[in-house]
Amino acid sequence: MPLAVLTAVVILVGWFPISAIRHQQSQLDSTAAQITAIKNQQRALTLQATSIDSRAAATLLAREQYQLVRPGQSLIQVLPGNGSVSQSMGDPGLQPLVSPSSVSTLVAATPAKTSTHHSSAKAFVSRLVRTLEFWR
Repeated sequence: MPLAVLTAVVILVGWFPISAIRHQQSQLDSTAAQITAIKNQQRALTLQATSIDSRAAATLLAREQYQLVRPGQSLIQVLPGNGSVSQSMGDPGLQPLVSPSSVSTLVAATPAKTSTHHSSAKAFVSRLVRTLEFWR
């Protein structure tokens, strides 16, 4: 009898899918965590939806986050002053404006281009090359 019980325990332990049960439990825990995160997101979105439920709040959100205006209105963006934006930024709209007094020095610093009269094919090619100067 004790040998039969020991054999039954060894067979049960040997074929019992402990690793499969652990793997399934970890998947269940992961799925439960995802469900909790989605429920938290749903609550946050529901709160946001109730906060912009009024027409005035939706209009304010559209103006602040999406720069939308009503028909007949125009949007004006005020750029920051010289000290708050670095010159190395890629967007020229974020760079400070040039003062009117320094425009004359900018115009004088650019070399004057002379125009020559070519045949129509050469003129087309030269205009095309000048238009596509960003390739250089």
